[in-house]
Amino acid sequence: MRFYILEIKMKQITTFILVLIASFSFSQEMDKEQLLALKKANDYVYEANNLIGKEDFVSAEMAYRKAISKQPENIAGIYNLGNSYYSEGNFEEALYRLQEAAKNAASKAEKHKAFHNIGNALMQNKRCKEAVEAFKNALRNDPTDDETRYNLGIAKACEEQQKQDQKDENKDDQNKEDKENQDQNKDQQDKEENQDKKDQEGDNKDDQKDEEKGEEDKKEGDDKKDEEGKPKDEKEKKNEGDKNEDKQQPRPQSGQLSPQQIKSLLEAMNNQEQKVQEKMNAEKQKGIKIKTDKDW
Repeated sequence: MRFYILEIKMKQITTFILVLIASFSFSQEMDKEQLLALKKANDYVYEANNLIGKEDFVSAEMAYRKAISKQPENIAGIYNLGNSYYSEGNFEEALYRLQEAAKNAASKAEKHKAFHNIGNALMQNKRCKEAVEAFKNALRNDPTDDETRYNLGIAKACEEQQKQDQKDENKDDQNKEDKENQDQNKDQQDKEENQDKKDQEGDNKDDQKDEEKGEEDKKEGDDKKDEEGKPKDEKEKKNEGDKNEDKQQPRPQSGQLSPQQIKSLLEAMNNQEQKVQEKMNAEKQKGIKIKTDKDW
């Protein structure tokens, strides 16, 4: 990319000063001190331009700064100082000075060169979209400059590439975010599955404990049955049998003997009769008593 430099030669300085004197000879706005300041500023610009030709950028920068200090609106000093920063690779400072030069430029030619070099500085900083606008402004002031038009094409291509890169980056970021979300969901799912597994294991352990406790209770019950002699269920069966027997036997009505009472009474009578019979038999066996004494 071509970089424009505003050159000021001694002959041009002399002619410039004479023109200014003629222009302001009838005016009180420019006094002798201002004319001397203008001449001194252009002398510094001339000196700085020669130093740039010798690639002595440090000394050239100092000379340009002196020119600006003598005449703050010296377009050549500001513009060429920006160019010197550009040559040193200090693109941010170069951009600042060139924008200042474009603002103070009085002619279209000066504006064209300032905007052209602004576009170059922006391209160096990868600010392609802004560079496109700078080159467009340069062409507005000089539509015939093919060099500016060429740089504009490069800046547009750079802008399109950056847009595509931004889309790809956004896509990559979206894919990365989706993957992170998937990983988080998978981690959450794994945690839930592990928790369910732990809960299931806990339930199995509880069931096993309940089963073991049931077996222990059963064993204690068996031991208790051995100690009592009869199991509880057998006692319950016996009680139920007794109840059934009581149910089968008719209950005596009020004022009547029950069959059991009648049976007991008959047995008692038979026993009494048997005792009487046995007593009588015993007396028979003894015989009748014989008297040994005579009666008188």
